[in-house]
Amino acid sequence: MDTEAAAFAKPEITPERRAFYDRLDQQNIAPLWEVLARIIPAQPTPEAVPVLFRYDDVRPFLMEAGALLTPQEAERRVLVLENPALRGQSRLTQSLYAGLQLILPGETAPVHRHAASALRFVIEGHGAFTAVEGERTTMHPGDFILTPSWTFHDHGNPGDEPTVWMDGLDIPIVNLFDTSFLERQPEEEGQVERVPQGDAFARYGSNMLPVDYTPLRPSSPVFNYPYARTRETLEQLLRNGPVHPCHGVKMRYVNPATGGYPMLTIGAFMQLLPAGFSGQTYRFTDATIYSVVEGTGTTTIGDASFRWQPRDIFAIPSWAPVRHAASSDAMLFSMSDRPAQMALGLWREQAPCAA
Repeated sequence: MDTEAAAFAKPEITPERRAFYDRLDQQNIAPLWEVLARIIPAQPTPEAVPVLFRYDDVRPFLMEAGALLTPQEAERRVLVLENPALRGQSRLTQSLYAGLQLILPGETAPVHRHAASALRFVIEGHGAFTAVEGERTTMHPGDFILTPSWTFHDHGNPGDEPTVWMDGLDIPIVNLFDTSFLERQPEEEGQVERVPQGDAFARYGSNMLPVDYTPLRPSSPVFNYPYARTRETLEQLLRNGPVHPCHGVKMRYVNPATGGYPMLTIGAFMQLLPAGFSGQTYRFTDATIYSVVEGTGTTTIGDASFRWQPRDIFAIPSWAPVRHAASSDAMLFSMSDRPAQMALGLWREQAPCAA
């Protein structure tokens, strides 16, 4: 379809019409025909732009923040990754917030809960933990960890090295509906460790469910998806073949109780691009945030081209043509609002290589 022909044309503005519009404006009324092409475009016209954050450039600022503020002072010691076209809005895409959180050896972050759903993708460090509703999970690079909506959670680092992870939250979606709530637990109470570590994965992560299982919330009952298992799965699929011409070997994380996405608003994915992979171009409506786990390569987004390496983070706007290439075996984690779009019947892709 010719998108230019499909766009709505604005009528000519005559002096009489301008005077009419001015009188409407005084009544907080506006003519639809003057804004129709903007609010119902022929195809997505995102404000967000492609952007790459080089971890080696960001890390010194994180460490400086660690020397300037404690987690208690900051509530969460995080540097927000802002899209250059959306500065001041605390968002990396139109619908998702992303930031890098630091916790130093011996530190703890206060217990709280909020309406926004969150994920943690571990970038560096061993030995720190996240606790969700009384169950701790130890963090390792590449682990994908959930903090479902309205669950008490805190973080701590009993280890001997800094730990950094990428936070991904649906804050812009929650705030769109004006439904944000936050509750702090009194610091002296802390979060009682009432569930043995690994309990959730044992109950729900082995293709089995307790016989009397009743969901407590719509999100996944598993809240840590270990990278070691994920990597092993993708490597076996690579050996089995074939490799998808757009995505390499790509899998989505699931709620093991339903087969759906782990959270209602945020989807998470991992893909393996073998050395020498040169993908075909495709596009999709869910603006996506990537974190490089292993390997080196290049992602072309429209007219922009980013060379990435481990720990780098980059964002792809909605409906932008994208193509991945890998110069060495690469593992890419990504997150987007695809579950929300699919639930609303809005998600669309254009992929000449769609399976």
